[in-house]
Formats: sequence, structure tokens, C-alpha cells
Amino acid sequence: MSRPLRADAQRNRDRLLEVAVRAFSQDGPDVTLDAIAKEAGVGIGTLYRHFPTRESLIEAAYRNELSRLREAADELVGELPPAEATRAWMDRFVDYITTKRGMADALHAVIASGGNPFAHSRDQLVDSMTVLLNAGAESGALRGDVEPADVLATVCGVTLTAGEPRQRQQAARMLDLLMDGLRYRPA
Repeated sequence: MSRPLRADAQRNRDRLLEVAVRAFSQDGPDVTLDAIAKEAGVGIGTLYRHFPTRESLIEAAYRNELSRLREAADELVGELPPAEATRAWMDRFVDYITTKRGMADALHAVIASGGNPFAHSRDQLVDSMTVLLNAGAESGALRGDVEPADVLATVCGVTLTAGEPRQRQQAARMLDLLMDGLRYRPA
């Protein structure tokens, strides 16, 4: 079992992941690790201590974004009424997919090297949707007869149709329609 990182080492790791997501999303897989380290304000040795290969950095950046999205479901349910939390999470999901699209070439490099960054993605996303829908059903705000995987697939469909940044208004309208279908209405 590994020891927890010192506070300064954890800050450096977090900053490297934040910069890596932005760099790989905007500049693609060819961005240099030196550039990432420099923008993160650390030396290249610090980057390699945390992430010994380019692929390990890409995979960690992707998984970090996925974890943040999963944690957001719990946070939003604690902060907002369930229907609003669900809709806010859907917006975050669209942002996540946009980021993942930008990282697509970098993620393909990880897959080509034998890694599988997507191994737990679906489970975490379905778990997020389950948390949100359960809270909505318990409050009476959302239907309780829908499958979380079906709702997630529908949100994915929105991102396929209107997942580009210039299509955000269309995506928002489509998500609003989905939310209308999820709201509880007695027969």
C-alpha cells in the first residue's frame, strides 16, 4: 500500500493533471511534457515522478476528470433540489464529453500502448446517474421507473448530436426536453 502524498506533492500532482487535461484537449497528443510541467510550475522531474510515461499522464488526466464528474453527482444532490441537481450534472457531462473529445487522439495513444482508460467509465457514469435519479424519485420530483443506463445513453445521444462548443444552446434545449420527460407526473 502506498503512503498518501505530502500536501505539496498532492498540489503538484493536481496541478499537473489540470494542465494536462487542458493541454491534451486543446493541443492534442503532441504537446510536450516539458510544456505541461512548465505551465504547471514544476520541473520535468516532478512530472516524471508522478507520471513515468506520457501514457500514464494521459490516462490519469482522463480518470481524474471522470472522478470529478462522479463526485459532482453527490455534491450537486447535496446542494440543489434533485431535479436541478440532475440537470446541472447533465451540463457537466456535456463539458466532460467535450473535454474527452479533445483528448481523443491522446487517449488513442494510451490504447495503442496497451492501456484501457475506459475500463471503469461506464460504471462510474451509471452510478452518478443512479444517485441523481434516486434522489429525484425519493423527493417525488423525478420518475422512479427509468433505468439510469437509459438516461445516460440519452444524454450521450445529446452529446453526439450537439456536443460541440458552438452547439451548447441546442444541447441545453435537448437536455431540457429530457428533463421534462423525467419529471414525475401522476397518471
